[in-house]
Amino acid sequence: MKAVITVTGKDTVGIIAEVATLCAKHDANILDITQSVLGEYFAMIMLADISKLGIEFSAFVDTLSALGESKGLVIHTMHEDIFNTMHHI
Repeated sequence: MKAVITVTGKDTVGIIAEVATLCAKHDANILDITQSVLGEYFAMIMLADISKLGIEFSAFVDTLSALGESKGLVIHTMHEDIFNTMHHI
């Protein structure tokens, strides 16, 4: 099982580190990551293996969202199955 995690907002030091730390804390393994800084804006897409997630997926989603809110970012976490269904033609 995998999750797609997106992060957007104003660029600050440590965004990737904080998201990665939270993933590691809950046993979500980062498989791939891409990020861009456009002027003062930050955008990241991360693919994480959540098959060994230490908490319920919904709690993981809420935890990442709360991190985003505390840092002035938008963090959206979507289960791979939902992502694939939304983008299937």
